[in-house]
Amino acid sequence: MTPAGIRPFRIDVPQHDLDDLRARLSQTRWAASAGEEYGFALPRLRRLAGYWLAGYDWRAQEARLNSYPQFVTEIDGQPVHFLHVRCGDGDAVPLILTHGWPGSVVEYLDLIRPLTEPGETGGQAFDVVIPSLPGFGFSGPASSPGLGPRSAPRGPGPS
Repeated sequence: MTPAGIRPFRIDVPQHDLDDLRARLSQTRWAASAGEEYGFALPRLRRLAGYWLAGYDWRAQEARLNSYPQFVTEIDGQPVHFLHVRCGDGDAVPLILTHGWPGSVVEYLDLIRPLTEPGETGGQAFDVVIPSLPGFGFSGPASSPGLGPRSAPRGPGPS
């Protein structure tokens, strides 16, 4: 059962959106070469665009994220996406992992299993919540400037 105001979420980016991104990247009109003192170095940017065009498998990443329970809710008027992985142990401790800027929930995917399934180590088991900060991932856009891990909207409970 999902508490009121919390809705299950599944990533399902339409193929035409991915095709559009690929077309835009392949049609990029590159500026004249300039060093990093003028911003992002052009050779580095070209490598990054090439990776998105030929090396990145969006569907594999989408499937990896969808292998975890995801939800959306509203906190202080902000739409917030989050992963919530329960360990199934009645003695589990809730643990919130919050990414920084720039960042995403992807930073923590490799930690979910060791935290929720401590196994033979006999360590503490956790119920893990990993929110996408407003303006990141599948959360809504930030409604005010200066939002970060320390100023993110908070749910009910002690501050």
